Amino acid sequence: MVPKRIPTTRLGHLLTQVQKFNAARFLMKSESSFSPKFNEKDGHVERKSQNGLYEIENGRPRNPAGRTGLVGRGLLGRWGPNHAADPIITRWKRDRSGNKITHPISGKNILQFVAIKRKDCGEWAIPGGMVDPGEKISATLKREFGEEALNSLQKSGAEKRELEEKLHKLFSQEHLVIYKGYVDDPRNTDNAWMETEAVNYHDETGEIMDNLTLEAGDDAGKVKWVDISDKLKLYASHFQFIKLVAEKRDAHWSEDSEIDCHGL
Repeated sequence: MVPKRIPTTRLGHLLTQVQKFNAARFLMKSESSFSPKFNEKDGHVERKSQNGLYEIENGRPRNPAGRTGLVGRGLLGRWGPNHAADPIITRWKRDRSGNKITHPISGKNILQFVAIKRKDCGEWAIPGGMVDPGEKISATLKREFGEEALNSLQKSGAEKRELEEKLHKLFSQEHLVIYKGYVDDPRNTDNAWMETEAVNYHDETGEIMDNLTLEAGDDAGKVKWVDISDKLKLYASHFQFIKLVAEKRDAHWSEDSEIDCHGL
């Protein structure tokens, strides 16, 4: 008896199902042996939350902000808190003579910040990113700005050294911690969530940033200086961070004199 040949399309479907089964079995096996130390430093990985202790239920961390409708780890790299850093680089908007430009209605100086257009969703955002295991927040802030706003990953050895010197000058000056903790993010789930530290580095004279050429790189599709105001449309919680920067720098925010940045 001659055995029947399996149609090519069906064979491909069967192979796909087998691959999915093997992948699922591998994930189940790897997760069963995965025993992270939540609410503490787990080797080089920081699993402590900036908002304090979080609950563990059935071996999984619970989102301190409540239910999201999504279970598991989702698109995030770690269960529990996923730490990021957001460098907010600002300068005063100036005319060709170098004088600060004030808004005609609010009478306050106009502040600008470096924004990137994210490749994944197309929204404008602060050029931040995830903190690597064992990495200090200060190092992440400088690295992410270099990679996304200055395309440092594509520079030659000599160019990287020159860029590092300029970045050191920018990031070694006094700065303002704008926010630290849990953030609303479309990737958050019931068991994994984003936390960030947003820090403002302000180039008061503009001389430091004048010597740095903006060039989109890594996760950024575009990069540019953006005027700060309440008309901005930004990714996730970034609008609130920029609003806080405007308040702390006493810069223009809204054309409505009755609206200010307080009460955030």
